[in-house]
Amino acid sequence: MACQSGAMTMRGADSVSIRKMEVEDIGPVLIVEHNAFDVPWSEQAFHNELTNNHFATYFVAEYLNQIIGYCGVWVIIDEAHVTNLAVLSRYRGYKVGEGLLRHVMAFAKMRGARSMSLEVRVGNQIAQNLYRKLGFSDGGIRKNYYTNNSEDALVMWVRL
Repeated sequence: MACQSGAMTMRGADSVSIRKMEVEDIGPVLIVEHNAFDVPWSEQAFHNELTNNHFATYFVAEYLNQIIGYCGVWVIIDEAHVTNLAVLSRYRGYKVGEGLLRHVMAFAKMRGARSMSLEVRVGNQIAQNLYRKLGFSDGGIRKNYYTNNSEDALVMWVRL
């Protein structure tokens, strides 16, 4: 259950906290990345995002001092783009992804973004349902977007 403070209850008094990702977090984030995606980003890709891309900001979700999810966003002038969102499979269904995305949406709005976009696999109905719940709507299709199986991507947009 997401709270405005960036914490949510998972089990009892334990909570998930969301904070900005640091270079030191790349190792644990790669565990999440490999758990979530067939074609994971490399350590170098995350390092470049954190150190060289001035438009990029990444956040991690922690539970019991372990990184269990992350979300990245680019904010360029008045538009934001979610680069990726992932949660360890054993923590899915606890609204960790929703909490991360809500946090990223608030961050982007605070940075001046008026709209946000993302791509999602056309076959990933669970993710699409989350995005629609948070106000995203269908914007178009990117044909053969995913390199591992040529699946199309649904582009989704929301006004912030």
